[in-house]
Amino acid sequence: MPGKPPETSNPLPWNILSSTIDQSYRIFNIRTDRAISPRTGQSHEFFVLESRPWVNIIPLTADSQVVMVRQYRHGTRKTTLEIPGGLVEDEDTPRQAAIRELSEETGYSAGDVRFLGTVHPNPAIQNNECHTYLASQAVWTGRQSLDEKEDIQVVHHRLEDIPGLITNGQITHSLVLCAFFHYFLQSSPLAAADRR
Repeated sequence: MPGKPPETSNPLPWNILSSTIDQSYRIFNIRTDRAISPRTGQSHEFFVLESRPWVNIIPLTADSQVVMVRQYRHGTRKTTLEIPGGLVEDEDTPRQAAIRELSEETGYSAGDVRFLGTVHPNPAIQNNECHTYLASQAVWTGRQSLDEKEDIQVVHHRLEDIPGLITNGQITHSLVLCAFFHYFLQSSPLAAADRR
């Protein structure tokens, strides 16, 4: 029977020698850090995308329809199926930003907004977080309020169909997958048992 590998110690923080902003764009900065490895003592350069926090929100109607959006994404040059989301602006809390994005992108508002969880989108190269909310009892209250760079189609999918949309590759956005993971994890019988 093969043995176990030896236990290793927790990685230590790297000592930052220098940190500079190389380029600044509207939604992110490119930062270069030079840091020393605590294991080898050698210094290396690392490139980081600095961004404001992000939010997304799962809008759920009284009849268990998820209000979703389809929009063209320039990174992949494809149209994606997502939930509303965006940047947390200076004047916003994450919750306020989620409610604002819901209204602007879909024309919906919610009777109840609950925090579901936070993830780091890609801690290897990004410094920000994405906060996810659930909008229960979502109702249509008016027109979308899109900016000049947005072209969004609002679509509805039954909540029970979401796992199938994920497994068949119609939902591929990683932060949307994380949002639904938080939702289904907290809605499972096991989660209910943990709360008792």
